[in-house]
Parts: sequence; C-alpha cells; structure tokens
Amino acid sequence: MSISASTASSPESAPQKDEEQRLRELGYQPVLARRMGGFGNFAISFSVISILSGCMTLYGFGMSTGGPSVMLWGWAGVGLFVLCVGMALAEVTSAYPTSGALYYMADRLGGRKWGWYTGWLNLLGLLGAIAGIDYGAALFTGALLNLQWGFDPTPGATMVIFLCILLLHAVLNLFGVRLVSVLNSISVWWHLGGVAVIVSVLAIVPSDHQSPSFVFTEFVNDTGWENPLYVAAIGLLLAQYTFCGYDASAHLSEETSNASVTAAKGIVRAIWVSWVAGFVLLAGLTFAIQDYAGTQNSATGVPPAQILIDALGTAGATAMLLIVIAAQLFCGNAEVAAASRMVFAFSRDNALPGSALWRKVSARTQTPVPAVWLSVCVAALLAVPSLYSATAYGAVTAINVIGITPAYAIPIYLKLRAGDRFERGPWHLGRWSRPIGWIAVVWVAIVTVIFLLPQSSPVTVDSMNYASIALVAVLVLATVWWFVARRSYGTPAAYGNAREQAEIAEGIV
Repeated sequence: MSISASTASSPESAPQKDEEQRLRELGYQPVLARRMGGFGNFAISFSVISILSGCMTLYGFGMSTGGPSVMLWGWAGVGLFVLCVGMALAEVTSAYPTSGALYYMADRLGGRKWGWYTGWLNLLGLLGAIAGIDYGAALFTGALLNLQWGFDPTPGATMVIFLCILLLHAVLNLFGVRLVSVLNSISVWWHLGGVAVIVSVLAIVPSDHQSPSFVFTEFVNDTGWENPLYVAAIGLLLAQYTFCGYDASAHLSEETSNASVTAAKGIVRAIWVSWVAGFVLLAGLTFAIQDYAGTQNSATGVPPAQILIDALGTAGATAMLLIVIAAQLFCGNAEVAAASRMVFAFSRDNALPGSALWRKVSARTQTPVPAVWLSVCVAALLAVPSLYSATAYGAVTAINVIGITPAYAIPIYLKLRAGDRFERGPWHLGRWSRPIGWIAVVWVAIVTVIFLLPQSSPVTVDSMNYASIALVAVLVLATVWWFVARRSYGTPAAYGNAREQAEIAEGIV
C-alpha cells in the first residue's frame, strides 16, 4: 500500500507557522495554543480508544453475547475494518485540520446541512463517550473498594464516584492543552505497560488456564435470542465501542504542530497500536478465566475484576485493578479534551444554543473553559438513568457508538462523492483512497444498523436498546434547532472570515 505524506525538513516553528496560515485559509482565526506535538496528538486518540477502558468495561457484555470466540475474532475483524475507516478519515483530516473536524469536513464537502447533522451526531457520540468512560471507571473503582473494604457499590454510590471523576477531569482540562498532552503521553506508556503486566501476571501466576480451543472457539449465548449470527453481530459492540474516539486527533489539530500530517498519522497509529494490544489483553483475560458463570455473576459487578481475584488473589487483583482504573482516568480526561473542542468549534459556528458563551476561550490558558464545563455536565445527565436501570450503562455505550460512528462515515462518503473536486492534503492514500473509502462507508452502514437492534430477549423496558431512541431524539433536536439557528450557523466558507475572526477575538476572556 502506498500512503504518502509530505514531511517538512525545516524546524518545528516553520510547519507551525504554515498550519496557522492554513487555518486562516480555512476561515478561522487561531486562538488555541498550538503546544501539542505529533506524539501527543497520537496519544490523545490512543488514550480515548483506551483498551483498558473499553475492553474491560464491556468484557461482561461480551461474555454473554457470543463469549470468547466472538470477543477474540470479533476484535480482529472489527479492528481491520476500523483501520480502513481511520485511514479514510485521516485523509480528510489532512485536508481540513480544524477543531470542528468531522462536521467542518462534511460542511465543506457536502454543504451546510451535511455539516449540521454530522456535528450533532459527533457531539452526541463524544458526550456519550465521556459518560460511558467515566461511569465505567466508577464501576471499577466501586469494585476495588468492595474488594478492599467491603464497600457496597450501589447505583447511588457509583453515581457519586462518577460525579467526582467528572469533576477531576474538568479541573485537569482547565489547566491548558500542555498538561493534557503530558498526561496523554504518560497514558500511552501506562496502557502498553499495563497490558504487558496484566497479561504476563495472568499467564504466569494461575496454575490453571483455559485451553486454546475454549478461548478461540467457545460460543456463549445468554441473550435470549436463538440465532447465533444475530448474537455474534450484537457481540461486536465490545470491539466497536472500544474503537471509538480516534477523531480526537482531528479535534486537537488546531493545537498540534504540523497538524496536516501529524493529526492524520495520529488517527491511524492509535488504531493499529490499540488493535494489537487489545487482542493481547482480551486473550490474556480469557485464558485466565477460572469459573465462567461465577465471573459473569461476580459480586463486584465487574467480571474482569472477578477474573483477577480468582487468578491472583485479593492482593494481586487490587494491584491490577489500580492499573486499569488509572488507565480509565487517563481515557476519560482525554475524551473531555476532545469533546470540549468539538463544543467550542460547533459554537464558534453558532450551532449550539448559547453559542456565544460556549466558544469563549481563557486568555491565560487558551482553553475553552465554558465548553469543558458543558461537556462534563451533559455527560453527567446522560448517566442519570443508571440510577434506575441496570441496563442503562449499556445504553450509554450504545449511544456513544450510534452517535459517533455514522459521523465518521459522512465526510468519507462526501469525499468519495466529490471525486476530483476533493483537494488532498499532504497525507493521503494515493490509489487506495477510493477502495478503502468505500469499505469504510459500507462497514459503518452495517454496524449502525446492528447497534440499533435489541440486544436481549424478551425486549422489556429494562432490556430495550435505547440507542435508537437517542438517535431519533438527537436528529429531531438538530432538525428543530436548524430552523432556529440556520440564519446564524455557518462555517467561514459560507459567511466569510471577517465576521468569524472578529467574533472569536471578542470571545477570548
């Protein structure tokens, strides 16, 4: 495969200057601090994907929806298709390196309405991701407290932990993108080192392990549905949910040096590194299962915690859980950064109610402070149903997937439709652009349908897949608000640079 990208031989200050000029050409006045390097940009997407968050929090879901065979082979297959989506999206990111990312690309390639609906879907997915990631961290924290001090992780107690985690991430993001970048860089090595430690310990310490036949061929169906293909399709949610959030590299492009190349590379690198490390993690956990039914019905409420307890004892499990929880905290912090930049960018183009407030930027830290607070507050509201329904967390993860996954495909589809009218950036796929692009679009169409389907039978109020309702709700909201804001909404391509730059300059406070 021939994938090309121009590389600058001049000092770092030169490409940074070029990127600021490129941003002005796209219609935006630079107001965010461009203090993130290429590794930091890769690190934020890798941290948001977070195999120690997605794989661990939905492992119990995977045990019931196909079991070991679907988890392992599903991960391998989904990862390959997601890599195609990521490469196709990276190509468009190279052409349009802005904080608005997906919706700006769709707007430029397809028009205002394409951008409008892409932005609302992307926003739903990003805010749902914050809720899913941080609530997952709260569940694991509750399991750790239960293990050490007999703490009862009731829904109310878990919600309190969740709100504390959200507050922590809001505060960390207020210090500026340099701290976010440092934390994400640490996160990369924490994740890779954590996977290596967990898998090595699970391979060495337990005296008994499952057979390769069990790990790679055992099929388990506890969904109530009879069709094994249907169950296997539903089981792909574990992998597809984990492989979300790599658009973070694009959302942080206005804060990244040489973003036309490094943001595109960051997306692709984050996916393939996560693909390899995640497979190793899932295999390590599955080989170490001592009691399948006991793991599913763990008193901790978190099946991976039970695997660690059974295999390593209380002390060993505690140490491993600390690794996982820290990784989840890194992940949630990175997701707040990405979501807040989306809120900032969407407000910059007057797409949200109260846009004049949400686009304000701190003069001291060059951080969109109100956008950070809005992101964590909406995430808190999305998790409130978890107080009343045991299946609500699954609904939140489905909302994340159903919101953000279609938003990935829209700019890719519009790029394919544009043909030669699409002006490539310095990073592109060459002759592979169209075949990889169509694979990406078809894959997203398939998984979008799959994740609207009921996940368990019989379908009741508690077991219903609320992703379809969330999707309809956000589309209705977007449509209603379109008629209110359509005269004020618009990227600079539609409304011109002078107005945009004046309004953004006034928003630095």
